[in-house]
Amino acid sequence: MDHPDRMPLITPEKRRRGIYILPNLFTTAALFAGFYAIVQAMDHRFETAAVAIFVAMVLDGLDGRIARLTRTQSEFGAEYDSLSDMVSFGAAPALVMYEWALRDLGKLGWAAAFIYCAGAALRLARFNTNIAVVDKRYFQGLPSPAAAALIAGMVWVGIDNDFTGGELSGLACALTIFAGISMVSNVLFWSGKSINLRKSVPFIVLIALVLAFALISSYPPGVLFALFLVYAGSGYVVWALRWKRKYDARNAGGFVPPTTDTAASATAWPEADTTAEAPTPTSDTDAEKDNAGAPPRS
Repeated sequence: MDHPDRMPLITPEKRRRGIYILPNLFTTAALFAGFYAIVQAMDHRFETAAVAIFVAMVLDGLDGRIARLTRTQSEFGAEYDSLSDMVSFGAAPALVMYEWALRDLGKLGWAAAFIYCAGAALRLARFNTNIAVVDKRYFQGLPSPAAAALIAGMVWVGIDNDFTGGELSGLACALTIFAGISMVSNVLFWSGKSINLRKSVPFIVLIALVLAFALISSYPPGVLFALFLVYAGSGYVVWALRWKRKYDARNAGGFVPPTTDTAASATAWPEADTTAEAPTPTSDTDAEKDNAGAPPRS
């Protein structure tokens, strides 16, 4: 029996609302790459699993840009992208590292893997709720794709140099915990969003890009791992330099101007704006990036 006075659970407008296929296709491909990495790790094909995580990073970096270019942003795409990131850059790297090197450490091994997995989940949650208070030039905490690259890069380099996981278990445990804690830290990491890709650049920049691709192709495992290791350390180096400047100025009785990076003071997690006009939060990647199927969120 119909009850005209009752509101339907799903309005006809929402029922008829579809999803954009193109950006969500890339998000699905990134999700598949993360799931494939888990399957390969369970079969002890760790090198393939590590490469799959890097493939997921590339796909995750494309979906948001494609959504903007084709004007196909949506709230569904933003949420879907966040869930995909959790699988590809949270669960998959933790499981790959655990199966390769941490299993023999017993409780310490699975605890380290859980710290990483929980750090990725908290990182994504904070990223989606801190949109309004962070400086878009920086990420607050290590982006989850970069953290996943540290894990996958170490596995790839170790296997390529004929190391077993047991031989590097101590270093693997330390790196896994470092990556997990870095994701939930308040350390600022450069986002790269201040780069204007539509702006003309000197010819030497193009030559530098060609040399960079040549360098990566010469030894992909080592170069990629080194690049992300430097990036992970850069935030702590900048933090130490800022702290030293403030410490020296305080001892000298000088005035320390307030920082212009609003993310530096964003220690609280504000409530997410749930109004219809609120900007849709993005996932981690533009590495944390503009999300697939969502307006740019940094």
